[in-house]
Amino acid sequence: MEKLFDNSVALVTGGGSGIGEATALMYAVQGAKVVVSDINETHGNSVVQKINAGGGNAVFIYADVSLPEDCRRLIDTTIRTCGRLDIAFNNAGIGGEIHPIADMSLEGWNQIIAVNLSSVFYCMKYEIAAMLTRGKGVIVNMSSILGAVGFPGSAGYVAAKHAVIGLTQTAALEYSVKGIRVNAVGPAFINTPLLSRAGIDDLGKKSLVQAHPIGRLGEPNEVAELVCWLSSDKASFASGGYYPIDGGYLSQ
Repeated sequence: MEKLFDNSVALVTGGGSGIGEATALMYAVQGAKVVVSDINETHGNSVVQKINAGGGNAVFIYADVSLPEDCRRLIDTTIRTCGRLDIAFNNAGIGGEIHPIADMSLEGWNQIIAVNLSSVFYCMKYEIAAMLTRGKGVIVNMSSILGAVGFPGSAGYVAAKHAVIGLTQTAALEYSVKGIRVNAVGPAFINTPLLSRAGIDDLGKKSLVQAHPIGRLGEPNEVAELVCWLSSDKASFASGGYYPIDGGYLSQ
């Protein structure tokens, strides 16, 4: 049976855990050679080992995507190692500092904008250049439900995720005609290490669950399914879109 990504090269930033890991594993099952990138080498290499042990093909490349020079090196190394770049999932991100705007530190603001927003621009800049040499490619950017609404205490995160959608739409307008599709996904609250690191207690988690009409949090594999669909030829007419996957959160 033909797989979705036979002979394709797929890059996943923040691929060492959570949604990034789930997507990297799914890309591999569907036949892609996967480049897993992360700032945590242990986690990234663990995902690569899982893929290779299961008969897939993966490599790890360290990159801090908040740094433009690391993003350029990441894409250059991918091309040198794998020969090309067909698919990129710009997934890396942090929750960041949680404070009302007047109490948020400048350092906290700058960090979250660098990791959650500037990194998407840096990665796309070099990914698109690489894809243009072949006249085709697919990019999926990680936004959030908070790319569509506000959330108290999370000004930096909300601003970054809104902006990722704007970047996605602009890139799609510029490059769809050149064979490169660009979309964004918007998960609600998902059971990932990022959520665990936010320090949410059982009462807080119960409150988050209640905020989703479906009655539970999402799972990484559920988001990975959407990312893989958008990355595949099955979504050949999809470009410039923002795709919430939110258990009904935004319908309220």
